[in-house]
Amino acid sequence: MAVAAVTTKPQTKPQTKLLTQRQTKPQTKPTKPTKLRKQPLPAGLPREWYESHNRRLKAMRLAIALLDTGVYHPANASNRRIRTTAERIGIHPPSDTTCRMVRSLIHCAD
Repeated sequence: MAVAAVTTKPQTKPQTKLLTQRQTKPQTKPTKPTKLRKQPLPAGLPREWYESHNRRLKAMRLAIALLDTGVYHPANASNRRIRTTAERIGIHPPSDTTCRMVRSLIHCAD
């Protein structure tokens, strides 16, 4: 019986070459966020609509800031923490109603 001889080639690519290829990869700069053009609010709506609209915008800004800082659960978002975050990002302290809205937005993101 004839037996075929199998030979294997030694590995010619050292692992360090792969590391140098990763290091020479061109780095991309993070892009700056573009400013959105503000559009005027529609005229002729009741005052309550404008108040709730602005409240929703503030709650969204605060929810995004809290998520960025690592608050992913509504139980961790106390009124005090939400108001401290508002002060840090430079907006007026939110009311209790807005704080509840922030927690509901964080709950939806969960």
